[in-house]
Amino acid sequence: MSKLPPLTAIRAFEAAARLGSFTQAGAELGLTQAAISYQVKQLEDRVGAPLFLRQARKVVLSEAGKRLAPAVAEAFQRLTLAFDALKSSDENVLSLTAVSTFCSNWLVPRLGTFQMAHPDIAVRLDMSTRWVDFAREEFDLGIRSGRGDWPGLATHRLLPLELTVFASPEFLARVGPISDPADLLRLPLLDWTDNAWRLWFRTAGIPDPQPSSGPNIMAPTQQILGNAAMAGQGVALLTPAFFRGEIAAGRLVQVLPVVAREPVDYWLVYPQERRNQRKIRAFRDWLLEQVRAEGIAPQS
Repeated sequence: MSKLPPLTAIRAFEAAARLGSFTQAGAELGLTQAAISYQVKQLEDRVGAPLFLRQARKVVLSEAGKRLAPAVAEAFQRLTLAFDALKSSDENVLSLTAVSTFCSNWLVPRLGTFQMAHPDIAVRLDMSTRWVDFAREEFDLGIRSGRGDWPGLATHRLLPLELTVFASPEFLARVGPISDPADLLRLPLLDWTDNAWRLWFRTAGIPDPQPSSGPNIMAPTQQILGNAAMAGQGVALLTPAFFRGEIAAGRLVQVLPVVAREPVDYWLVYPQERRNQRKIRAFRDWLLEQVRAEGIAPQS
C-alpha cells in the first residue's frame, strides 16, 4: 500500500495551483515563497513529474499538475466541509454533568425555559456524583458540590447546601407530635449513617445523638430519600430548594425549623479557556438568572 506524500507538500501544491503563485500561496499559508517552492519540489520528486511550469512572474500547471489539481482541491474541500460540520454540531450540543438530585429535582424542571430561549442548542445531561476531568472527557460544564477551589476551572456559586428535616403528613400523623429535636431520636432516620445527620443534630444542640430506631434505608441521593420520606418510611434530611414542588403540594412537611449549613455549596464550573464559547456563555447566563429568581445572589 503506497503512502500519501506529506500533507504540507500537498497543501502547498493546492494553494499554488489555486492562486497561480508561489508567493501568494506562501502568504496564505504563512510560509515563504522559497518554502512553497521546496514543498512543491518534494511533491514533484514523489510523483516523478513536474507539476508546474516556472515562468518569469508566475507559475502555471503542467499537464500532470492539471490532472492532479482538481482531485486535490476536491479533497481539501471535502475536508473543510467535514470539519465545518463537526464544529457546527459541537457548537449546537451542550454537554453537562451534574450531581444527581440537583439535576433531576432543580435543573430539569427549569430546562424548558433555556430550550425556548436557545432552540438551536441541545442539552446532553449526565447525572453523576463523580468529578469529571474536563481535559479528558467531552463535557462543556459541570455542576458539583464543594468549596469552589478547583484549579483551571471558572466557578460560579449557585446554591448553598442547606439541610433540614422532612417527613410525609401521614407519617407525622402516625408518630404523634414532634416539638423538640430529641423527639426525632425515637423515629426511623433515613440514611442515618450520613454524617449530615450529626451536623444537623449539632446545629440543633445535640452533640452526641443516639437514635433508638434500627437500621433503615441507605441511599446515595436526596431524590431517593425524599421519595422514601413521601412514602412514609421515615424522616429524611433534605435540601428544601430541591423539593419546592413537593413542599408546596403538601407531600413533604418540614418537621422542625432547624436548618444545618454544610461547609460546601453547589457550583457551576467549566474550563477557564472555554469561557467565551457561545453555548457556555448562554447556559451560564441563563442558569445564574434562574438562581437569582430563587432569591439567591450568585457569586463568581
